[in-house]
Amino acid sequence: MFSKLGDWFRNFMMGRYGSDQLNVALLAAGIVMMVLGAILGRSFGWASALNFLCYVPLVWCIFRMYSRNIAARRRENQAFLNFFQRFKDREHRYFRCPKCGQTVRVPRGRGKINIRCPRCSERFIKNT
Repeated sequence: MFSKLGDWFRNFMMGRYGSDQLNVALLAAGIVMMVLGAILGRSFGWASALNFLCYVPLVWCIFRMYSRNIAARRRENQAFLNFFQRFKDREHRYFRCPKCGQTVRVPRGRGKINIRCPRCSERFIKNT
């Protein structure tokens, strides 16, 4: 009986996106908001809004998991991972070129340095 159910679910998920790091983060955010809403809901009136808002990341997580638009979900996950990569990278600083907006990565701890933008060759001085 359970093997038929497993086969049905496997066939249902075929061609769908499934889970990734963004889905795990959304699920964790929803659960944290749900717990905070349950704990603080009795003391603060505004905390009952957390009970309602906790479903937003959970629904978004389920939508992403069952989506068939795999390319769009991969782009969303890559943008999420790129955003947090800056915080994990302890060896480099990231600056934006004042002329064209290109992100430039330079080594940390070098003091004041003259940075040349690889796209437009604009030079600007920043402290690392």
